[in-house]
Amino acid sequence: MEKYNRCLNGLLSINIELTSRCNKACWMCGRRRVEKEMPERAIAYGDMDFELLKEIEKQLPYGIVVQFHKDGEALLYPRFGDAARLFEGRIRNIVTNGKLLVEKADEIIDNLETISVSIVENDPEAEEQLEIIKKFLEIKGNRKPATSLRFVGDIDESKYASLGLLIVRRQLHSPFGSFAYKKKPPTIPEIGICMDFLSHPTISREGDFSICVRFDPEKLGVIGNVKEQTIYQLWNSEIRKQWLQYHIEGRRDKIPLCSKCE
Repeated sequence: MEKYNRCLNGLLSINIELTSRCNKACWMCGRRRVEKEMPERAIAYGDMDFELLKEIEKQLPYGIVVQFHKDGEALLYPRFGDAARLFEGRIRNIVTNGKLLVEKADEIIDNLETISVSIVENDPEAEEQLEIIKKFLEIKGNRKPATSLRFVGDIDESKYASLGLLIVRRQLHSPFGSFAYKKKPPTIPEIGICMDFLSHPTISREGDFSICVRFDPEKLGVIGNVKEQTIYQLWNSEIRKQWLQYHIEGRRDKIPLCSKCE
């Protein structure tokens, strides 16, 4: 008999933060603004303990999407290849700044189903990044992962057309997270319930279990920790049930994190 109950109704995707460290200083990054203006809330940099990662894997159903990032750059994780292989049987993905694509190619190739490289508006490293992407694609050939480009803001798409990759377009958001989108608000689904809340939680590298993947330095969306409770218990907890009911009633203003989200 398995130690954990993997029956997590409604769970479609989960983000697991392998590391909170990052090797790029994006100009619109909320982490940098917090470090400057609210140092008491700055993120403590570090990596998830591999033993904790193994306990998390035992609790997750097969066939769901597992993304290995939150506020950090997943490829900085010392055992990235081992971590990805651990979750075989799921749809494994990372969103990356691409700086380590070539250096970590042997850990990425055939160990992820999909990968998306963020291309950020007004990035001074854009040309260097493009050359890294080209080299990675040359090494990868026809093998996994399927690769896409995530355009954030206004991007000169002509430079990337020859790569023949899927393009995912995103709007720039405020430095405090995925709130106050610069050009247009995100689409609210007809059911009136945030799909991230409904199906897409996050586990930080320290084990905090949050209702979604939004940047949350105040930890307003954290409802517990996987070191103290199972994922099954957290997913079916009374606080999550109450917050879900608020969403159904159209009262997301009563939920600390959701009240800030557009």
